[in-house]
Amino acid sequence: MEIVSLLECKDYEYSKLRACMKKAFEHLGGIEKYISKGETVLLKVNLLMKKRPEEATTTHPNFVKALAEELIEYGAKVIIGDSPGGPFNKKILKGIYKVCGYEDIVKDLPVVLNYNTNSVEISNDKGLILKKITAIEVLKEVDKVISVSKLKTHGMMMFTGAVKNMFGVVAGLEKAEYHVRMPNNVDFSNALVDICLASKPVLSLMDGIVGMEGAGPSAGDPRDVGVILASTSPYHLDIVATRIIGLEPIKVPTIERCIERGLCKGDFEDIKLIGDDIEKFILNDFAVPEIRSLDLLEGKLPKFLRDIINGLLQPKPVFLHDQCIGCSDCAKNCPPKVIKMVHNKPIVNLDECIRCFCCQELCPVKAINIHRPLLMKLLSKI
Repeated sequence: MEIVSLLECKDYEYSKLRACMKKAFEHLGGIEKYISKGETVLLKVNLLMKKRPEEATTTHPNFVKALAEELIEYGAKVIIGDSPGGPFNKKILKGIYKVCGYEDIVKDLPVVLNYNTNSVEISNDKGLILKKITAIEVLKEVDKVISVSKLKTHGMMMFTGAVKNMFGVVAGLEKAEYHVRMPNNVDFSNALVDICLASKPVLSLMDGIVGMEGAGPSAGDPRDVGVILASTSPYHLDIVATRIIGLEPIKVPTIERCIERGLCKGDFEDIKLIGDDIEKFILNDFAVPEIRSLDLLEGKLPKFLRDIINGLLQPKPVFLHDQCIGCSDCAKNCPPKVIKMVHNKPIVNLDECIRCFCCQELCPVKAINIHRPLLMKLLSKI
């Protein structure tokens, strides 16, 4: 039985956040149950890209600050870090910390923002797809890791929560290699679970005060949800979060893999929910992208016909050239390198596109939509 704390919090007013953090740790049995005084803790936040806090793409800085202050008061040392999408260097990190509001945290608290861009290899005996990962070096420099995620939808994985948040420990452009190696969502979601297991977060907290719906994880719309979640298990936390946004957990690839691997049961049977009543927060109209990239026709048609039909069912990125600013971030960060800039506008080779949607994820001006054929939308609801 895993504990999940659910607390109502409607805004980012700091005193409210501090009170909620104290209550969350009480629900989980106290900080001392997981962290010893003097230990260094990495708060692995979601800092996907340069986005202002109100855009709901990244973990809100006040949320992180309140958590950090709680840990510091207890006697722990705190490092805040992430490996954002794209290249991983000090200049990019500094820009992201500034725009996302994290530089203000270190002005008020003895907290360190991670600027170590080295990588290390971490073995992963529990891995199914990945027996070792190339991770950010700071992971080896701390005693404990806490996942501090943002409640958001996701164009490839449907939902991004505590488990997928740990993908950010993979160093820089190594993440693009994983996309190329594992374009199938079963393999990729298994890899995400492997990375979470290798990272070993002792606790997971989720900023669900203002989430993101629609074309997440960066091009969606902010949505008031009003919750803070905390758990001993990232797997069970994600089950509660998906229930809040009206999703069946089994439909989320990472949760489905966790169920298959015996990490959770996929319902509330093995969850002890403490705090506020979940029913008052459930949003059945939360806009969630439907993803179905598995071969629905396997064993039913010859392969050459399956390939044609599956090709017609595939979602695809659509570039809005009238909104495009020509920054070429999509081309630079495309894992299979199938986007070319022509007359300062992106053109994609769809025959070689792996549908990872990194282009949309990292577009700074929301100039990329994901088109899903009507037939695929209907099949995804079966």
